[in-house]
Amino acid sequence: MEQILTLQQVCKSFVQGDICTKALNQVDLKVHRGDFIAVQGPSGSGKSTLLAILGLMDKADSGLLQLAGVDVAAIGLQERQRVRNQYLGFIFQSFHLLPHMTVLENVVLPLSFRKDISSATATAKATAMLETVGLSHRIGHYPSQLSGGQQQRVAIARALVGEPAILLADEPTGNLDSENAKSISALLTEFNSRGQSILLVTHDANVASIATRQLFMQDGRLTEATTWQAAS
Repeated sequence: MEQILTLQQVCKSFVQGDICTKALNQVDLKVHRGDFIAVQGPSGSGKSTLLAILGLMDKADSGLLQLAGVDVAAIGLQERQRVRNQYLGFIFQSFHLLPHMTVLENVVLPLSFRKDISSATATAKATAMLETVGLSHRIGHYPSQLSGGQQQRVAIARALVGEPAILLADEPTGNLDSENAKSISALLTEFNSRGQSILLVTHDANVASIATRQLFMQDGRLTEATTWQAAS
């Protein structure tokens, strides 16, 4: 199976005064096409730092990060932005939809930075993706006119409209009630069944259980969940 992301011996530390905190400690991770990986762990374990590194929003102090065959550590800022836009999709706990844009405009937004996609094609792709997530009837509405579950569906559509190699999800059900959380979990499972690679971070064991592979992070180290459970 095609390997699309590789981390090898990745380290990241933060220094505040005399205190040095090792957020990531020799992290290894391989993601193949079609994987669905959930990462759990307590607050302060390094999960957010891991996502920031994977999402090319921060740089590791050392180690290897390859995405779709590109050595990310060796490229400049402009190329990192291009790689992020082309190969990565993001969804967050707080949706991060732009309130002054319609549902359609929010979903079109990431495609507007792609020189290889025309405006007409971008609109058609966004419309089709909104149909897939069940929100074609809300295409002209604004985020404030949607429920939390609907806003997260729009966020998922926006994240996937560019056909990213990997979808990175940070607590995607954290702001939702149980019914909407189940609905979003089912939607993520559906996209994974179509071949979409997903890596999500969550505190919710029920959400983590939908993934086909579960990892645990503690003190900056990433292990298989079964290994951590056996050790504890």
